[in-house]
Amino acid sequence: MSEKLRVGITHGDINGVGYEVILKAFDNAVMLDLCTPIVYGSPKVAAYHRKAIDSQTGFTIINSATEANRGKLNILACVDDELKVELGNPTEDAGKAALASLERALADYREGLIDVLVTAPINKHTIQAENFHFPGHTEYIQERAGEGEKALMILMKDELRVALVTGHLPVKSISSAITKELIQEKLTIFERSLSRDFRIEKPRIAVLALNPHAGDQGLLGTEEQEVIIPALAEMKEKGMFCYGPYPADGFFGSELYTKFDGVLAMYHDQGLAPFKALAMEDGVNYTAGLPIVRTSPAHGTAYDIAGQGIASASSMRHAIYSALDIYRNRIAYDEARRNPLKKHYHEKRDDSHKLKLDEE
Repeated sequence: MSEKLRVGITHGDINGVGYEVILKAFDNAVMLDLCTPIVYGSPKVAAYHRKAIDSQTGFTIINSATEANRGKLNILACVDDELKVELGNPTEDAGKAALASLERALADYREGLIDVLVTAPINKHTIQAENFHFPGHTEYIQERAGEGEKALMILMKDELRVALVTGHLPVKSISSAITKELIQEKLTIFERSLSRDFRIEKPRIAVLALNPHAGDQGLLGTEEQEVIIPALAEMKEKGMFCYGPYPADGFFGSELYTKFDGVLAMYHDQGLAPFKALAMEDGVNYTAGLPIVRTSPAHGTAYDIAGQGIASASSMRHAIYSALDIYRNRIAYDEARRNPLKKHYHEKRDDSHKLKLDEE
C-alpha cells in the first residue's frame, strides 16, 4: 500500500488534446510523488505537443515498463516514430497509433507491469480496425481484460456517480435493449462497485425512468410498469437499497441526486448530458465491474482546441487520482473480508424466512 503505483496512460488520439492534458497533469512534481506514470505512445509526438503548447514538463524515454523511473514522467515508445501529427484532424494513422498504445498497455497489465490504466480520449471512428470493432474503450477493455466479467460505465465527480444501463447504443435500439435482467445485472455491478471501489456501506441507488414523466402510468410508455418497476421490486426483496424510477428532468433539476450514492440512467445521453453540465471539467469516466481499474477524462478529443494550450488537465488529474484511490480501496475492502466472521442470525435473510414457516 505504501509503494508508488504504476499508472499506465494511453496517449489516445495524437491529433487531439491527449498529450496536452497528460503533460499539464504532470507539470507539478507533486503528481510524481503519488505514482509512477508510464505513457504508452511516442517521445517524438510528445515533444511535438510540448513545443506546441510551450510546456516545460520533462519526460524520460523508455522501451519497456520495467525501465520506468520513479519520480519521472516516462514515455514508452510503442508506435511508429515517424508518425505525423495533424492537430485537429481525425486521421487513419492517429487511429492506428491510439490502438497500438491501448494494446501495449493492456499487454503490460496482463504481465503485471502496470497497476492501473488511464486512457486519454480516442476517436471512436478512426480507431476501428480488424481487431477493434467496438463502440468505445469500455467494450474493448471488457473483451481484452475483463476475464469474463461485465463492465459498467460510471461517470463520477465527488459524490455524484452516474452509471448506465445501456452505453454506446443508437437511440432507436434503447427500448428493446432494456430488460429486467439487464437492469438487475447493472444494479448488481453498481452496488458492488460502490461498496468495494468507493467503500460505501449499503449504498443507496436511484434509478431513472426511460420515458418522460416515468411513463405517466402507461400514457407515455409502458417500460416503467412492465420492466423497470418489477426489476427494482425483485432487487429490493434481495436487500438492495434501490429506488425509482424517477423522471430524469425533475430528478436532476431538483438536485435529488444529492440524496443518493449512485444514479442508474437508462441510456447514454440521459445520464451523461446532466452529468457533464454539472461536472464537465473535473468529471471522470470509470469502467467498473472488471478486474482492471481503468479511468479516463470525461471529455473527448477536443479537436477544436488541440495544440492551443488552453485545454484543462483537471479531468485527467482526477482520472489519475480516482484510479489510485479505487485500486487501494479494493485492496482494503478485500483484506477486511478475507476471513469473515459467521453471520449473525438477523443477517441471514433466508433462515429468517424458514423460521417463520416453522413457527406456523
